[in-house]
Amino acid sequence: MAGGTVAYLALRPHVAWARRAAGAMPALQPWELPTDAPRDDLERARALVGAAILAPSTWNSQPWRFEVDGATIRLLADSSRALPIIDPTQKSMMISLGAALENLLITARAYGLRPTVSYFPRGAGNPEVAEVTWANGDVRRDRALFHAIPDRRTNRRVYDGRGIFPENRAQLIAQVPENYRLHWMDDRDDIKDLANVAKQAAEARVLDRGVETEQLAWMRFGDDEARRRGDGVTVDELQFGGLARWFARRYFNPRSWFLRFGAQAAGKRARESFRSSGAVVLLTSTQSGETAWLVGGQAYERFALRATSFGIAHHPINESIETERFRSDVLRRFEAVGEEPLMLVRVGHARRPEPSPRRSVAYVASFRNS
Repeated sequence: MAGGTVAYLALRPHVAWARRAAGAMPALQPWELPTDAPRDDLERARALVGAAILAPSTWNSQPWRFEVDGATIRLLADSSRALPIIDPTQKSMMISLGAALENLLITARAYGLRPTVSYFPRGAGNPEVAEVTWANGDVRRDRALFHAIPDRRTNRRVYDGRGIFPENRAQLIAQVPENYRLHWMDDRDDIKDLANVAKQAAEARVLDRGVETEQLAWMRFGDDEARRRGDGVTVDELQFGGLARWFARRYFNPRSWFLRFGAQAAGKRARESFRSSGAVVLLTSTQSGETAWLVGGQAYERFALRATSFGIAHHPINESIETERFRSDVLRRFEAVGEEPLMLVRVGHARRPEPSPRRSVAYVASFRNS
């Protein structure tokens, strides 16, 4: 027994290492980018894709793949990462892909490249949503937005209630292209009323057992699980407090008796989040369809990056525009009836959170030299 104990103590570190190696975590993408364009063509393409995958996505699902062929990058939707119950039309997926596309284009311009985009080059129904080609020798542009890419965070913290400077507001609105509108709400009473709608929408979302089953699949119960999977949103990031944080596995399990308490916690959190905001903005489109959603994602990412460069926190909370029961009420409050709602975003000021994990370029891209 004594000999066995000695052997175990001697070998324990090696056994632990072997267990970690057997369950190796996927390589994660660092939240940093080369300041200047890499000279090597392959490394330059890696940098462009690396910028794209730092974009936000619903539940950090990262529904993208990339095909690199020389000076061409094809952006494809990854259907295995779709959210068919939460996002049956794939609007949110297209917005996420549009954000990734915008990061890629901003980085190309910041590197002095001249990018050209072809949307849905193989027609509707094909996973390829955009093809980007580029040429060398352009003036370096979009540098401020480029530097904001690694700093951008979806900030779910409670904000401090401070408003947004008028000059910053004007520049944020300027990021929205033709056929899109950024409706602004900063009246405190209006925000409080909207917060009550958001509370009801969040509660209804959790109590929908089909939706909650899908959400639970992307909820991560600790940083280790998030790093191991390379995606999803941790309970800590969701900023639940009290028992909802400690018993999240039960509170948000659709088959658990405790689900009603999870719904109450989610509703309370949504209301508190809106009430603490400096303003709430609604991004809409005058058109509908996949192309409009994709370009809308580009518009949102420019908005988010410009906000980041101003030190403005931002957090999309879309339950009330994704649920038919509440959508028309929200549109009426923003005087946007008849428009296509894309993103409902609270903005304000709060301490910046840590970045969420991203699967590395090696996991989401394939490379071929023509």
